[in-house]
Amino acid sequence: MRSVRGLRTTLRSSLWDMTPRDHRQSDHEFRRRQVVSVVVVLVGAVVLGYTLGFIEPTDSNRFYAATAVLAGVWAVGAFASGPLHLGRIGTPAEPDLTAPRPVVQPFLLGAALAGVFVAGAFLIRAVPFLDDHLTPFIQTVLEYAQEGNGWILLVVTVLNGIAEELFFRGAMYAAIRKHQVAITTVAYTVATLATGNVMLGFAAIVLGLIVGLQRRATGGILAPIITHLTWSVTMLYALPAIFLGSPT
Repeated sequence: MRSVRGLRTTLRSSLWDMTPRDHRQSDHEFRRRQVVSVVVVLVGAVVLGYTLGFIEPTDSNRFYAATAVLAGVWAVGAFASGPLHLGRIGTPAEPDLTAPRPVVQPFLLGAALAGVFVAGAFLIRAVPFLDDHLTPFIQTVLEYAQEGNGWILLVVTVLNGIAEELFFRGAMYAAIRKHQVAITTVAYTVATLATGNVMLGFAAIVLGLIVGLQRRATGGILAPIITHLTWSVTMLYALPAIFLGSPT
């Protein structure tokens, strides 16, 4: 019973209870964030669609270059929009002074999310109907993990994960007055669907909702970044083994 209460407390502090913070911004700063966010999300969607829609998996150099450009688009847009905050977790006596940075909780949450996706992957492979209709979408993406240098692919995965959170849970989140979690999740999903891959869109919905709640609770980008990286790096090595028969 005590462990259940501890888990509930951890989940509430990570995803729901908002740590006090004072992140005021002027109307001018807010409008700047809005303009930058709209422009960058459109450019990023185009680059992502080109990367996974027009570059063959065997063309590793172009793929790495395009994904590096995409990471640059998200990161430059994030920092151009205005100040970004790392965030804290808990309920300190004074906002943003004594509460710790979120590190362990988002790592565990990312690992748990990865576990759910891995279980879902095995379920897809075990059910013929799902295997026939969903596996081709997954394999299309995973083919990129089978080509080129594994270390470079890992670096690209990490850089893009960080850049996406800098923009979507940093700049864009701060450019929205209300319903930030829902709107940033939708924007992240729409940008991802530029690839035409419905499975990437589904993953974007789930991941976007989780990291959006983390952003809301902690007031910063650190927790979303850690969760995103934990999940994405696990997927990078786990899914090819399940759907392609061998690790990267």
